[in-house]
Amino acid sequence: MRFECASRTHVGLKRKINEDSILVETERGLWVVADGMGGHEAGEVASAMVVDALRALPRTGDLDQLAASADEALSATNRELIRLAQSNGLGKSIGTTVVGLAISDGQFRCFWSGDSRGYRLRDGMISRVTRDHSLVQQLVDSGILKEEEAELHENSSVITRAVGVAEQFSVDVVGGETQAGDLFLLASDGLTRVVNDREIAIELERSPPEQAADNLLQMVLERGAPDNVSIIITRLV
Repeated sequence: MRFECASRTHVGLKRKINEDSILVETERGLWVVADGMGGHEAGEVASAMVVDALRALPRTGDLDQLAASADEALSATNRELIRLAQSNGLGKSIGTTVVGLAISDGQFRCFWSGDSRGYRLRDGMISRVTRDHSLVQQLVDSGILKEEEAELHENSSVITRAVGVAEQFSVDVVGGETQAGDLFLLASDGLTRVVNDREIAIELERSPPEQAADNLLQMVLERGAPDNVSIIITRLV
């Protein structure tokens, strides 16, 4: 199994620093996007700690074991970030969302906490692999809000789960089979709040990963790039 991979991370046009961190370990089939939470102290510290913890995961072809190890590593990082926040005396959380993808032997596992997303494009059809841990997603799930209304909702940025914000922590994990030609996209909400799923699908379908990554980033910049943006595109060859 071979991969073509492209990644981009950019501060955007409104933020002073880039609080996103990414992990690209294509040779071992592991990719991660962590989005340090805007408005929180030291979001870039939180995202870097998450990436460092996942980089240190033991190498294994057993994806269920890897996902379990990722859960343990992120839970430990969650506790460490809470202790760090308590020690700084400011009364504010140090948090980050995270989405990770692992591929091995014709299978994938995706794990996440927060609203950084994972997508898969297969045969021209895009699907969200992840489901946002957010207030508006809860409203959609309960039937109070329509899917098309979610992105424009006044509370669209309110997330219900992340690393470093609550003592109780967990990640969600999904998995399935892969096949040649599958394209996976991991992204922070700096992309997905500006470019919709259909636009993402069109770009992934018509361009190779490097060009698609450039074009998606350029699209965000042309629309004002109000947040940091991180993109990882992986294609199975």
